[in-house]
Amino acid sequence: MSHVPQIRIPATYLRGGTSKGVFFRLQDLPKRAQVPGRARDALLCRVIGSPDPYGKHTDGMGGATSSTSKVVIISPSSQPGHDVDYLYGQVPIDQAFIDWSGNCGNLSSAVGPFAIANGFIDRARIPENGMVTVRIWQANIGKTIVAHVPVTGGEVQETGDFELDGVTFPAAEVQLEFIDPADEGDGDGGGAMFPTGNLVDDLEVPGMGVFKATMINAGVPMVFVDAAALGYDGTELQGAINEDKAALAKLEAIRTHGAIRMGLVDSVEAAAKRPLTPKVAFIAPPKDYVSSSGKPVKAGDIDLLARAMSMGKLHHAMMGTASVAIATAAAVPGTVVNVAAGGGTREVLVFGHPSGTLRVGADVKQVDGRWVVTKAVMSRSARVLMEGTVRIPGDAF
Repeated sequence: MSHVPQIRIPATYLRGGTSKGVFFRLQDLPKRAQVPGRARDALLCRVIGSPDPYGKHTDGMGGATSSTSKVVIISPSSQPGHDVDYLYGQVPIDQAFIDWSGNCGNLSSAVGPFAIANGFIDRARIPENGMVTVRIWQANIGKTIVAHVPVTGGEVQETGDFELDGVTFPAAEVQLEFIDPADEGDGDGGGAMFPTGNLVDDLEVPGMGVFKATMINAGVPMVFVDAAALGYDGTELQGAINEDKAALAKLEAIRTHGAIRMGLVDSVEAAAKRPLTPKVAFIAPPKDYVSSSGKPVKAGDIDLLARAMSMGKLHHAMMGTASVAIATAAAVPGTVVNVAAGGGTREVLVFGHPSGTLRVGADVKQVDGRWVVTKAVMSRSARVLMEGTVRIPGDAF
């Protein structure tokens, strides 16, 4: 029986928004895993405990849901005017690869606090009491995120009374600004925000029909459809969707055909290999419902109902990146999201998700007849759950 000792890697286990993940400083990873590639992916999969045919992540740090099966690598920024580079990996539960194709908006709220606590920010910039503005380069998608992190006694403030539906306990508020979330870096002011060139398309899904869809790239590529077209009213909780195999198959088919229409992939097979993006969501006008924690949500307190899929399952709350897309689509008159929210123009929106409500905002304008989003804003919270070292077998990568 061969014996390979475990290796120790410095790491921090963090909650950010309604997600949690294992955070690493790039310099702390073993040399072979400091560069992208198979060794890095194998190492991080082993940390999380994937692939796990039992779907439990018993032998790793993952939580066996898309919200809790995440890894983050932070390094000094390669970009001028930024403090850190933030690289995010979504780890499938039952497959041996990592999807690096998108961002996690929820974990974005933990990046600023991690950067401050781990020596990435000059001490001179950290007040005894006040705010630290951390400029983050989101390396997966080439975007800027600005985090406003509260500091008390010269340390990141983590506790507080800010409540976020989908998170059990209150904590300190971290405000996030997603800058130019739709501009693909093509220099022409965000022609990629609506990749098909339309605010609403007829999306044909073979064997399932034609769906009115808004396909938008803001925060994350997103396919929005009306809940009613799927036979839903938008008040559904996780069980209603995740225990219905036919519903999951239909939503995945909409997602994969949307991916093709958005030009992200050229086949259904290719779409299946990037489960993280695009995401699919269904939306509806406001209606009373009871959230997953038993709290009543009143129609009069929200502008919209939204339910989004993440890694093939209905998300328990709302992904941060999807919240950016919702805010942006709601601000553009004529999208299916805007129509469900009552039409008109709006900069701020409160939407209902399975765990409760969320307030988001977006600044949009028309430039040469095309819609451009300059900024999306939301508040989240973050908290260190554990720090020290993770261990994995030395031959795991």
